[in-house]
Amino acid sequence: MIKKKILEPERIRRINGGFSFIPHRFLTDGFLASLDQKQLLLYLFLVLVSDRHGLSFYSYDAICSLLELSLDQYIEARDGLIAGDLIAFDGTIFQVLDLPSRPKEELDPEPIVDSGRGEDPALIARLIKQSLHEAGNG
Repeated sequence: MIKKKILEPERIRRINGGFSFIPHRFLTDGFLASLDQKQLLLYLFLVLVSDRHGLSFYSYDAICSLLELSLDQYIEARDGLIAGDLIAFDGTIFQVLDLPSRPKEELDPEPIVDSGRGEDPALIARLIKQSLHEAGNG
């Protein structure tokens, strides 16, 4: 067995201003393995920017810019995390949820057109882009 020792005592992590954590169960219970790369990137970002209740309100354009995701990648990752019961989203506010008892088997949901979450600006932007593309090709 490896004996642990603190390598740099003056640099031990502390919670000072923000609050974010990922339970060890995220790894041991298979949540990490259940996510694709974009879902994991978005999940970690939302954990980092959320408050102690798991709430954050970054807009889709800020998230896409910071994470270098296309609009489609963002929507697919977000909807996958919602389908996996890892986050909630009402169109404006995200909530990182307490982990469910186990990971969902399938995290690639059908595209959410009418999510019941109110007006989703990212989804509206996607639909407008699709319409303009179809109009230009038609």
